[in-house]
Amino acid sequence: MANMDCIFCKIVKGELPAIKVYENGHVLAFFDIRPVSLGHTLLVPKEHATDMLDATPTMLQELSVASQKVAKAMVAGLELPGFNLAMNNGSVAGQIIFHLHWHLIPRHPSDGLKLWPARAPYPPGEAEKIAEKIKASLTL
Repeated sequence: MANMDCIFCKIVKGELPAIKVYENGHVLAFFDIRPVSLGHTLLVPKEHATDMLDATPTMLQELSVASQKVAKAMVAGLELPGFNLAMNNGSVAGQIIFHLHWHLIPRHPSDGLKLWPARAPYPPGEAEKIAEKIKASLTL
């Protein structure tokens, strides 16, 4: 169901303009208006979901299949050596629009884009403790 205040829902419904690069019955892919690099594309489910945790497994599956299709076309069409597939989930992670979306970001050797900094390795025993907390919360 569409969220009346959601900018991406408005784009999906055609109420706001976007440069579309792919569309099927479940997913729309369009250019980010503030691209990290030229060709930076957003993939959104046509049905509103706030973020990955709010999405259905089917939505995530449809996004995954569409992202591969668009990424292959992006790599071929723009002659790219690589790309980043990214998602910001929650405001603390940088999510600004609260409609699930994945970023496909074209990459070139000299683009100057940096990934996040690596932390120091886990202190002895810490990785195991954190892994146990995650495993204990799995409800699959």
